[in-house]
Amino acid sequence: MAAHDSLEEGGVRSAEEQYRKSLNDDEGTSFWSSAVVVALIQKVIAEAVGTYFLIFVGCGSVVLNKMYGTVTFPGVCLAFGITVMVMIYSVGHISGAHFNPAVTITMALFRQFPIKHVPLYILAQLLGALLASGTLYLLLDVTDLTSFNTAPVGSPIQSLAMEFIASFLLMFVISGVATDNRAIGEMAGIAIGMTLLIGVLIAGPISGGSMNPARTIGPALILHKYTALWVYIIGPILGTILGGFVYNLIRFTDKPLKEVAKVPANFVKSASRAW
Repeated sequence: MAAHDSLEEGGVRSAEEQYRKSLNDDEGTSFWSSAVVVALIQKVIAEAVGTYFLIFVGCGSVVLNKMYGTVTFPGVCLAFGITVMVMIYSVGHISGAHFNPAVTITMALFRQFPIKHVPLYILAQLLGALLASGTLYLLLDVTDLTSFNTAPVGSPIQSLAMEFIASFLLMFVISGVATDNRAIGEMAGIAIGMTLLIGVLIAGPISGGSMNPARTIGPALILHKYTALWVYIIGPILGTILGGFVYNLIRFTDKPLKEVAKVPANFVKSASRAW
């Protein structure tokens, strides 16, 4: 659910550059052996796999808790948070680990992700969510009482507001730890995972704590439950867009922390004169 684009700039990019050089020497290279195409396919697969396990583990914990009561609601929150953290560290360096159409759209709007890749990423995320939901439906005894879809407990507007706020927080944290080069990148997975945990903990009793259109659309298609589906599409998308906007508003610079903290040699002299 979360996106860690700074992790993917290393190995994949260097591999692409090396392969591009080889293309100049070999004009007969086919389209499907292009490093750019191969890298994109790898990213799409990583998004599908990451989203699959996020939904499989998270929603699976929901079903098991309803069936046996052993997981508990805090356990469900942990399942979502820890899974997204693990998958960020597993494939974040390959795809950026979005696992969420709302995050992908927001990243693209703020030029932190190629717009041309947005449709493929969203399709991969929806496919992963759909396959995970289908797996759970086949493996577990899913009934109306043990359903893992998201639906408003109160009014749709109340759930819309809750999804908006929780998604705002999620994207605000993602923008801070995964797109700002002054942040400690190694901690991004933990920060994003814990933020998702908090979001599910707070929003879960009201809206189900989706914060992710794929998390709602996948189960909805498998279980044929479409109650207030628009809430879980509009709320997360608008929330993540505003969260990304607010962080970029306070970011003020893309320079590394060392450059920002560097004091010019003549600064002290000019300051003393002014005083």
